[in-house]
Amino acid sequence: MATVSLCMIVKNEEETLPRCLGSVRDLVDEIVIVDTGSTDGTVEAARRFTDRVFFFPWRDDFSAARNFSFDQAAGDFCMWLDADDVLEEEDRVRFREMRAALTTETDVVMMPYHTSFSADGKPAFTYWRERLLRRGAGFRWKGAVHEAIAPRGRILYCGAAVSHRKTRPGDADRNLRIYEAQRARGEAFSPRDTFYYARELMFHGRDEEAAAAFRSFLDGGGGWVENELQACRDLAACEMRLDRTEASFKALTRALRYGPPRPELCCDLGRFFFDRKDFVTAAYWYEQALSARPSGVTGGFTEPDASGFLPCIQLCVCYYALGDAARSKEMNDRAAAFRPEHPAVRYNARFFGENAPL
Repeated sequence: MATVSLCMIVKNEEETLPRCLGSVRDLVDEIVIVDTGSTDGTVEAARRFTDRVFFFPWRDDFSAARNFSFDQAAGDFCMWLDADDVLEEEDRVRFREMRAALTTETDVVMMPYHTSFSADGKPAFTYWRERLLRRGAGFRWKGAVHEAIAPRGRILYCGAAVSHRKTRPGDADRNLRIYEAQRARGEAFSPRDTFYYARELMFHGRDEEAAAAFRSFLDGGGGWVENELQACRDLAACEMRLDRTEASFKALTRALRYGPPRPELCCDLGRFFFDRKDFVTAAYWYEQALSARPSGVTGGFTEPDASGFLPCIQLCVCYYALGDAARSKEMNDRAAAFRPEHPAVRYNARFFGENAPL
């Protein structure tokens, strides 16, 4: 069986690191921890799990730190996690099953990454990441921020998900500071850098600048198709907040050039018409969301609610507005199958109980 080295970069993570390592310590052969300047008890916490603790001066470059961590590994595969990541028990079982069959004939193991959660604890935002990489294949991280390794060679998809469960807010300005320092130094941005820089601008409410960056990314070409799809949706959101309705609609429809619309795009289109009280067209797009194929294992960003709860609860409103109370109630019942405790579902259930259709 191939060996696995867990390689992590950490800073001031004394609270979350034990939780993370406790969920994987028996699944890997080696733990490598690289500290980038902690001032709390992170190093001491790490040493309770491994004696392979190293130090790397932070220089606003995540790839440099991650590559250093990989350089310390001895296993056949390097696996990465962040300190606030965890493998839940069912994912530990899936991981163990994958490891039992893993050989060095595989180059990359892709695994789902759950990065946000709904109130009931279910994943609300998921995408696939390169999680294990064969050490001898020469993989290197690229990108000072939102670093990544482009998968190549023989790729294995494993259903064991990593859950990113933050316990406290991080430095919300850090990534934007790094990007803007790069720009100030005149460093060239890759298409991926431009995409994520645009997103950081958007997250900071700088919609005019974000929209310009998204357009630059889309017009420039060379981007990953999944990022191009997301850029269309993000650009549409920026344009809408800037009260440029037609530009927002144009951005959404631009996404159609990349193939059949995903559930998330269908819901965006549904919302566009819903907000204009065009319930017939809104219902059409929400129905499409229920039948559209999610991104699957393409690595694209996936919002599970867009395939079930969201279109159902919106269709409940659409059909009621169109005078079809029976179908409206049916859609609320379907929404309840996904999120039974959601306030809108419970409100609608009470409403239909008091106003049962004939």
